[in-house]
Amino acid sequence: MSRRLTAIGVAALLAAGALLGLDALLGDSPAGRAGSAGVGSSSPSATPGPATPSLPATPAEPSDITVLMSGDVLLRDTLWAQARRDARAAGRSGYDFRPMLAGVRDAVSGADLAICHLETPVGAAGGPYSDYPVFNVPPQIVPALDWAGYDACTTASNHTLDQGSSGIDRTLAALDRAGIAHAGSARTAGESDRTTVLTVRGVRIALLSYTYGLNGFTRPDGSPWIVDLIEQRAILAAAKQARRDGADLVLVALHWGTEYRNDPTPRQRDLAEVLLDSPDIDLVYGHHAHVVQPFDRIGGKWIAYGLGNHLAEQYTQPERTHEGVMARFTFSRRADGRWTVSEAGYLPTFMSLRAPFRLVDLGAALEDQELTESRRTGYQRSFDRIEDILRAWR
Repeated sequence: MSRRLTAIGVAALLAAGALLGLDALLGDSPAGRAGSAGVGSSSPSATPGPATPSLPATPAEPSDITVLMSGDVLLRDTLWAQARRDARAAGRSGYDFRPMLAGVRDAVSGADLAICHLETPVGAAGGPYSDYPVFNVPPQIVPALDWAGYDACTTASNHTLDQGSSGIDRTLAALDRAGIAHAGSARTAGESDRTTVLTVRGVRIALLSYTYGLNGFTRPDGSPWIVDLIEQRAILAAAKQARRDGADLVLVALHWGTEYRNDPTPRQRDLAEVLLDSPDIDLVYGHHAHVVQPFDRIGGKWIAYGLGNHLAEQYTQPERTHEGVMARFTFSRRADGRWTVSEAGYLPTFMSLRAPFRLVDLGAALEDQELTESRRTGYQRSFDRIEDILRAWR
């Protein structure tokens, strides 16, 4: 098996009989940019034109779709300094984050739907910008995420209100300009009421995003809708409404857990069981811990407790914070019309903080015969650690 894509818990799941019906490990699917609209929107999705003037083509309903999601995009000043250097090297002013994301572009753009997590608010084009603990980052990260192939970003995090409502306004406006759908924060009550739905090859996928807290900031009086907090009943109600409004799949993203802890907390496990017991929720995944946390199946549905860091830098924290996974799930249509995960996998990543800073697809890098021995040793160590975290849970 190529290290480019790893199946989840293959040996243990086979022993438990849980992989019955899985025919391949994340086989290739036709890729395409997802369209987005609020639930109930009348905006049409693109469909093929007529095959002949007299006989319109009927697009075949897909039998499967692939969804990829990744961990925290948490920009520090060291990363935007690298983006400035990369822009200057190309003869441009400002910031260019594309070179840092180039190593994962093939994987991201190859999915039918790719979802990132933009943890921090973006500032104005000319700054000023601020680092931890109250972030305000260069908005050039957003078109770079679009360039990498992301179709949507979740935005509910403990840093969502770092720049108040103006930070949310700037962030969502930047995502809108890039054509990236978003969930988790809103500029108006009406926007908050509209569930984010991505139309992927005719399949309507609802995306819900919530955070455990706001680092001491509070939602403005009269605007409880500005960012979605983790409240069990609210999540279940939103999922039910999304399903009533025609969503074929409902994905729930949670900013939760304990930072730098690989094991999910009892609270994470308890909430996961409640949410996945709902017939309205198809998959749950998380971020915030800044380290990889396990994947599991509960009642036949998948949860990825924590995807680790994606594009991030935390020099003062353990090397584990340089690691992440891009989770990739293939959903297949059952005979009754419902969609379920038929194939699950992950792509280990590593944020290389040797200049120039780059986000590395570890499986692809380890297949590079020209990789230096020192980098190979470090990459293999991270690859094995990620494997051990996910394998140990089984």
